Amino acid sequence: MASSVWAICCLLGGLLLRPGSPGPGPSMPRLRLSYRDLLSANRSAVFLGPRGSLDLHALYLDEYRDRIFLGGRDALYSLRLDQAWPDPREVLWPPLPGQREECVRKGRDPSTECANFVRVLQPHNRTHLLACGTGAFQPICALIAVGHRGEHVLLLEPGSVEGGRGRCPHEPSRPFASAFVGGELYTGLTADFLGHEAMIFRSGGPRPALRSNSDQNLLHDPQFVKAARIADSSDQDDDKVYFFFSETVPSPDGSPGRVTISRVGRVCVNDAGGQRVLVNKWSTFLKARLVCSVPGPDGAETHFDQLEDVFLLQTNAVKSVELYALFSTVSAVFQGFAVCVYHMADIWEVFKGPFAHQDGPQHQWGPYGGKVPFPRPGMCPSKMTAQPGRPFGNTKHYPDEVLQFARAHPLMFQPVRPRQGRPVLVKTQLAQQLRQIVVDRVEAEDGTYDVIFLGTDSGSVLKVIALQVDGSTEPEEVVLEELQVFKVPTPVTEMEISVKRETLYVGSRLGVARVRLHQCETYGSACAECCLARDPYCAWDGASCTRYRPGTSKRRFRRQDIRHGNPTLQCLGHSPEEEAAGPTETRTVYGTEHNSTFLECLPKSPQAAVRWFLQRPGDEGPDQSSGKASLDPRSGSTALSHQTPEEKVKTEGTAAGRCGGPG
Repeated sequence: MASSVWAICCLLGGLLLRPGSPGPGPSMPRLRLSYRDLLSANRSAVFLGPRGSLDLHALYLDEYRDRIFLGGRDALYSLRLDQAWPDPREVLWPPLPGQREECVRKGRDPSTECANFVRVLQPHNRTHLLACGTGAFQPICALIAVGHRGEHVLLLEPGSVEGGRGRCPHEPSRPFASAFVGGELYTGLTADFLGHEAMIFRSGGPRPALRSNSDQNLLHDPQFVKAARIADSSDQDDDKVYFFFSETVPSPDGSPGRVTISRVGRVCVNDAGGQRVLVNKWSTFLKARLVCSVPGPDGAETHFDQLEDVFLLQTNAVKSVELYALFSTVSAVFQGFAVCVYHMADIWEVFKGPFAHQDGPQHQWGPYGGKVPFPRPGMCPSKMTAQPGRPFGNTKHYPDEVLQFARAHPLMFQPVRPRQGRPVLVKTQLAQQLRQIVVDRVEAEDGTYDVIFLGTDSGSVLKVIALQVDGSTEPEEVVLEELQVFKVPTPVTEMEISVKRETLYVGSRLGVARVRLHQCETYGSACAECCLARDPYCAWDGASCTRYRPGTSKRRFRRQDIRHGNPTLQCLGHSPEEEAAGPTETRTVYGTEHNSTFLECLPKSPQAAVRWFLQRPGDEGPDQSSGKASLDPRSGSTALSHQTPEEKVKTEGTAAGRCGGPG
């Protein structure tokens, strides 16, 4: 029986190469890089601690000292911001004698709760950090000597150890937020053993401690996410600490049941409480609702009410802080996530608006229509409140009617709505859940883009941009990369970004990873591949896909198109040989008669389509319909067999394949 030669072509075509063709779906990443891919490309380095798992609960990035500090189970760590985490420092900090045993006697889990889980790492001064831990359900705090810049010191000051109630939660997993401002620690937490006493607390400075009034019913089972000092004006006396959280409240329309609502709350840094009313209690606390919803065609809105994480994007404009917030749904119908963007100016306007008022528990909320006393409740003592004969230079000088009003009306009537009235990103039917968010504002050839990094519960990070398409109210989502940062699926619990180092620091219970924000050469070695990537960090420089730098000398050679990703306009005529071939390569596979041959022709990008072609001896060209391909799940390769009505034969002879597409 004479042997035959069959030519089989594998063509991987990028869908984006053909304008107008259907896309692969908004959630499909341009590149999907595994844990091994990141390590082999020297794009990631992971620190798991000397015992193989940190049980990480706190992360503080200190770019001034070029170090990152980690709080884990019974230990703290200091790492230099270098590629391979050389020379780490460790301080062991177990619970005080007897605390672990007492925790077990009270019914707590000895393996997951009865240890000192470090939850607070905040800069205290030029040479020390403030650290607080759960202390086996007896919170403790201490000062940690970290030295000056250039030194690598990590020492616990034994004489500084003190009780940490109100400064650190008892439970390792209890939602919690803290900010260190002017030598004082601001915390949002539940401060009792049972986890019922929710409060916003200030402590640690020369002033008396200040806390929420427990009988005000200000906070309803809050889930604190973030606390941060934000300047409202050039007057430092007007500075406030903002808290972002979700809470479960009675239904706002007076109907039975409770609903989850996300909030932004704030207190004045110079709040000193009242003299007769609200003594040692917040006298300036106000809160407002954060709305993140998708408008429907019938006027109904799909709300994302559970706040997951918040990132404050500092912009170059004066008094321009943008707030990126990650939300999830609490619906039993479907699971979804959304990212909404808020301008701080819009938040300030809501706090200047009407107060919410409710005549009774079964009544709906409405705007307060009566007279508002002066100084306006929630205002900080500053030049704005100082009037001749009425020098309100301290909240203790505020009239009782102001404090009584603040006590009875802590909620604003108007909600805070996002920029453009809708999310910039909506993701539903995801295989993983989104937990963390950081953002980098990047200047590209055709404009400025916000690159969003989303940490998942599977140990991966999604790198996404949202483009505002002309004539459309819905932004276009472009998933640039999916990076599997941790080898074992584990929820991402911390993320910090260093714009200066172009590095992302990703924390999980296992440890911390250092990940480069971009690696342009991964997209490919052709102009079209680089252009199709639509990555604001990357551009074709005439020879390779490299980091885009505004104002560089090779401007006339740069090719980049983030908004449209059109390689025809960007790359046509740039390199005739390269562009004629396109981003493809040809492979030849030799097989023997009556044997199956697995043809490996796999794309780097999930956004590539695979088509198989078979050419019989004597045919002028390949025929796509004459063969069929099937994926071998064991090898990840593809087996092709040819079938006609008269015969069924295995692949024989030589098989040629072309692999290409976007990456």
